[in-house]
Amino acid sequence: MLDIADELNRWVEQGRDFAVATVVAVGGSAPRQPGAALAVDADGTAIGSVSGGCVEGAVYALCQQALEDGEPVLERFGYSDEDAFAVGLTCGGIIDILVSPVRADSASRPVLAAALAAASSGQAAAAARITSGPADLMGRALLVRPSGAYEGGLGGHPELDRTVAGEARALLDAGRTATVEIGEDGSRCGSPLVVLVESSVPPPRMIVFGAIDFASALVRIGKFLGYHVTVCDARPVFATPTRFPDADEIVVEWPHTYLENTEVDGRTVLCVLTHDAKFDVPLLRLALRLPVAYVGAMGSRRTHEDRNVRLREVGVTELELARLRSPIGLDLGARTPEETALSIASEIVASRRGGSGVSLTGAHTPIHHDGTRGPAGRIGSVA
Repeated sequence: MLDIADELNRWVEQGRDFAVATVVAVGGSAPRQPGAALAVDADGTAIGSVSGGCVEGAVYALCQQALEDGEPVLERFGYSDEDAFAVGLTCGGIIDILVSPVRADSASRPVLAAALAAASSGQAAAAARITSGPADLMGRALLVRPSGAYEGGLGGHPELDRTVAGEARALLDAGRTATVEIGEDGSRCGSPLVVLVESSVPPPRMIVFGAIDFASALVRIGKFLGYHVTVCDARPVFATPTRFPDADEIVVEWPHTYLENTEVDGRTVLCVLTHDAKFDVPLLRLALRLPVAYVGAMGSRRTHEDRNVRLREVGVTELELARLRSPIGLDLGARTPEETALSIASEIVASRRGGSGVSLTGAHTPIHHDGTRGPAGRIGSVA
């Protein structure tokens, strides 16, 4: 639902009634993951997508029905490999969809409106909804802030709200959307529950150190991948808006000084393209000790070996060095700046998603990697 927050927030501001269908679990290979949504208003206008295929027509009808009767519904669509392509599930499997009416009289409307407003304005927030459990709890919503504060309620025991708020905050910290299974004891309502937690967070950061031609190509592909991209270089003649028109910000400062004073988190990627020891060594000494997602450094294998010697001399440990991706990127045979940027971006995606980086042809590995989810898109359970 939060993936179409901008449009839905406008609908709320305009006072429209609508129903929103959200993917809550998938099995097999499906084009959309949990959190993807399609919404239909009272006039029949539709936005978003849950599958990209003929499932959309059936889900559209479910949204219209939910708007009419005010009742949420959980529907499973399952297809064989032979039938899958015709309905948008490209390799067969199942897709579970929760359809929730968001009418003026809906108890969850104020909470969902607040979640949509937060996501639309770029604030971090998580929306939790029960997708499986007692009928009287279906459709209830909880909005969780990064601080752990929460609004609304799931309609059960107060302990249930606290439990879900804790799980939602953990997923929000990681910027993840997933479902959480809560056992009968944990739910305090005499029945096990499944809760969908949708996280909306500001774009992750990509910081590119070194205002070179390869950096310009990497900035473009970083923006394409949804990163907030910063270019940092100590040389003002190179770090200019003219050279990097696609960057979100350009910083003229010594790289390690900037990194010491800027905010990073577990989704931040750091790409060091300077391959100059006077910049690289103090920068990487700091970078390899930060809780970021990725640290990569450009240079030949000889440069890499020399840089490692220098890093050891300033106290970088072998465990810290093991975090460094150098020479940066995957082996694509890249030569041009654009090809090199693709190589770097490919390694970042593989690192983020748990991919191996090998060709899928002849491989016996999953196409979609996510080590924390089970076959239906769920994460661990809470007793």
